Amino acid sequence: MLSTDDVKKLVEDAIPDATVQVTDLTGTSDHFGIQVVAAAFEGQSTMARHKMVHRALGQHLTTTIHAIDLKTRTPAEAGA
Repeated sequence: MLSTDDVKKLVEDAIPDATVQVTDLTGTSDHFGIQVVAAAFEGQSTMARHKMVHRALGQHLTTTIHAIDLKTRTPAEAGA
């Protein structure tokens, strides 16, 4: 079972410049809302951005994580 902090660390480790917010959507530690803001997303399609986050979560997407609600933005898109 992963905590929100575990999910946050996985994404931050894979995308070092990222600002990551994670919420447990159901209280069961298997449905997460994940918001990621990163300069690494500049010039990337939504699909490419999501693939970056999916790679960060790795095997957890097929084992301990049942669902994610994923939002990815660049700093400019986030108003930062």
